Amino acid sequence: MKFSKNKFWFLFNSVVIYTVLIFIAFLFSLIFVEQNANSLLIRRFSAVKDGDSNIVEIVIDDDSIQKYSWPWSLDMYSDMFDYFYTYARPKVIGFDITLDDPIDENNNKDKRFLNQIRKMNNLVFQIVPESSSNNADAYFIKDFQKQHALQTTLNVSDMPTPFNGIINYPDVLRDSINAYGSVYIPQDLLSGSVLGIVNLLKIDESYFPSLALKMYLVENNTNEIVIDKDYITVPKTGLKIPYYNFDPGIVSTLIRFYPLNDSTVIFSHNNIHASRIIDTYKALKAGITPKNHPEKYDLQTGLIDPEFFRDMTVFIGGNISGNSADVMNTPMALRHPGVDIWATVYDNLKNNYFINNSSILVAFLSFFTLCLLAFICIMKYRFIRGLISIIAIDIIFLLIVICFARHGYLMSYATPIVGQFVTSVFAYSFKFLTENRNKEKIKQAMGKYISQDVMQNVVKNIDDLKLGGKRSVVTILFSDIRGFTSLSEKMEAVDVSKLLNDYFSEMEPIITKYNGVINKFIGDAVMAVFGDPIEDENHPQNAVKCAYEMLLKLEYLREKWVQEGKPKIEIGIGINTGEVFVGNIGTESRMEYTVIGDSVNLASRIESFNKEYKTNLLVSSSTYSYISSIAEVREIRDVQIRGKTQKTNIYEVLKIEI
Repeated sequence: MKFSKNKFWFLFNSVVIYTVLIFIAFLFSLIFVEQNANSLLIRRFSAVKDGDSNIVEIVIDDDSIQKYSWPWSLDMYSDMFDYFYTYARPKVIGFDITLDDPIDENNNKDKRFLNQIRKMNNLVFQIVPESSSNNADAYFIKDFQKQHALQTTLNVSDMPTPFNGIINYPDVLRDSINAYGSVYIPQDLLSGSVLGIVNLLKIDESYFPSLALKMYLVENNTNEIVIDKDYITVPKTGLKIPYYNFDPGIVSTLIRFYPLNDSTVIFSHNNIHASRIIDTYKALKAGITPKNHPEKYDLQTGLIDPEFFRDMTVFIGGNISGNSADVMNTPMALRHPGVDIWATVYDNLKNNYFINNSSILVAFLSFFTLCLLAFICIMKYRFIRGLISIIAIDIIFLLIVICFARHGYLMSYATPIVGQFVTSVFAYSFKFLTENRNKEKIKQAMGKYISQDVMQNVVKNIDDLKLGGKRSVVTILFSDIRGFTSLSEKMEAVDVSKLLNDYFSEMEPIITKYNGVINKFIGDAVMAVFGDPIEDENHPQNAVKCAYEMLLKLEYLREKWVQEGKPKIEIGIGINTGEVFVGNIGTESRMEYTVIGDSVNLASRIESFNKEYKTNLLVSSSTYSYISSIAEVREIRDVQIRGKTQKTNIYEVLKIEI
């Protein structure tokens, strides 16, 4: 197959344009679309398992602060902690509340609070990292590291960190707390949604766990972890936590969310108003013991039996209306309480229930496969079938993505579909342009066999091609080379062919110039039609002018051919104007656009009289009636034309204004 230069550049430019478009689509979708798509995937298909019933959230909410005015004093927290320490005895408690008030160790209430937290080895307080620290903080973090940093083994290269310290606690509080966990939760910069949690972050030279991970370590009485290229491992329990690193010094894990209780309660685990804990504690101090009930509440008093919390994991946090610090945007809710997020992360750790994100390689392979299949379908099938095929591929792909999501693996699906859409638009455009280019080539090729004007007429009525036509008044021109048979006997076939090609190549533009259409080549003869399919009111005059110019051109050619050693030729032209049938004849599968009728035959017979009368250009009386005012002629009277009963006059055109 011949590969032309134009075709090469067309394909090359197409590939370049498509590559640029698809690269932009890949990056745009991966950055701006994929996170929102993942949120939908997580919410609808990944969150399929209910939260662990042994995890309880104690929430300082609107009901709690209506009963006990906000902000709460340290004495309120002391009552809550004493309730859990003395009566409830859960496995571990996570405290996700920021204490902003100063602490005075000489104040009895503050002293009670400090004494209470000192004796609670299962209580984990929050820390908040910061990216800059002053000198005092620097000393604090060094001292803090000695007490609370993890025992880490790194099987990967260590990373720098953006954090130099933590938001400082008062010294007296710092010295009283037994365990800390970070509550740093990054939000996606583009979607604004929380998809992952930082289970480990590096502050200065040491690694610190998240609140949930520290609670897991405390519950299992260990402080040792191993970090390799894929997992955070807790050697004592064998827990392997998958992670990804997009920021230096931050080891993040995707959160596998659980269904929320309903559309109005935005919690995935058991949750209790903090005010009920205070109420129960006061009742216990007053000698009132709540009655045990499966629904955790004493139905008469609304108090909570401490036995309900035995061996449970407790999170204490806030969810107060108007306080944006307590809530975050997640795939599950626009205002998802932070305490429920931490309960969810702990549930993931405790039950080894994680979700993994696909790698860039998997995303690229999905992207490439869907784009390739879309391109193949579009190029192979017609529009509707191709579109149905693409939709079927998308449905199968989405079912695969959903199946993987339900089993804890997030595949990129928005990016491949966006790429497929761009590919489809490009492929249909490419196919359209390619088909148009091929059609133009076919038209040009067919135009060498039939007239370009006939070709245009066929293309214009491509959906209505049928046998039949119309009657029309036209002018028919017949041109024939004199003595061609004897001439061809003296020359080689190749030379005869070249001579004819040179002759026809010079005559065809002249016919076209005067709105004529070459109907057919008959050996050395030419049949041309004027007046249809090109409408022309002056078709008789133009036909005669065309013939006269053909004779002038022949004189030039004869001089040229004599110099080249080629034989001298003469032509005769006959012209007639009259009514003919113009249209398609033949069969439904093979038809020809032509003109037929007595007027056509008459033009052919008039041409044959040139040899008899030693003329070159003869016209019928009907044609002469149209050119009498512009042509100089010689009348030839009483000519008997074969097939006609009556004699007629014909005219030799000697000169005409062109």
